[in-house]
Amino acid sequence: MRPQVGGGRGPALLLVLCGAAGLLASWVITLDEFKLLENPAFVPGCSLNPVVSCGNVMKSDQASVFGFPNPMLGLVAYGIVVCVGVSLLAGARFPGWYWLLFEAGCLFGVGFVSWLQFESLYRINALCLWCCLAWAATILLFWYVTSVCVRHGFIPAPAWLKTFFADFTWVLPVLHIGVVGMLVLTRWWDFWTS
Repeated sequence: MRPQVGGGRGPALLLVLCGAAGLLASWVITLDEFKLLENPAFVPGCSLNPVVSCGNVMKSDQASVFGFPNPMLGLVAYGIVVCVGVSLLAGARFPGWYWLLFEAGCLFGVGFVSWLQFESLYRINALCLWCCLAWAATILLFWYVTSVCVRHGFIPAPAWLKTFFADFTWVLPVLHIGVVGMLVLTRWWDFWTS
């Protein structure tokens, strides 16, 4: 029988917190999207200046890639993450296929978020703070679930990589979020420093 893997309290809490953060961001953006549909002149509370302008992001074509507002996808996806985290807190253990399926969802999420980051920085030319929260949550989720899959052999990897993920799981999400932060900083350097 193939091993079933649970998670410690810390990793399970990480899933719950990241899922809750993404769920909160998706919920707020969805509510603002509805307000924007009712009143095209509506300005979301997180539209603070020309760069941090949630309204510009919400009005873009990229905000509804699949024919409906992107945060509605987040409401479902982050809800699933919270359920998985709560299940792990309750002592659930999942087989490898489940973790690989979860990893596939996280891979789609981090890929989608990376595309949205590029579009936000270089096409829309504006940031949404709630989107940034969802980005960070998705990046953390992806690297944590990747770590579980590598450490437990669901994704084949050499021993040194398994050891790296066991001891330094936090390094890759910190680097990933740091790179995104540097891209944001350098993209609007003149604005931030003026």
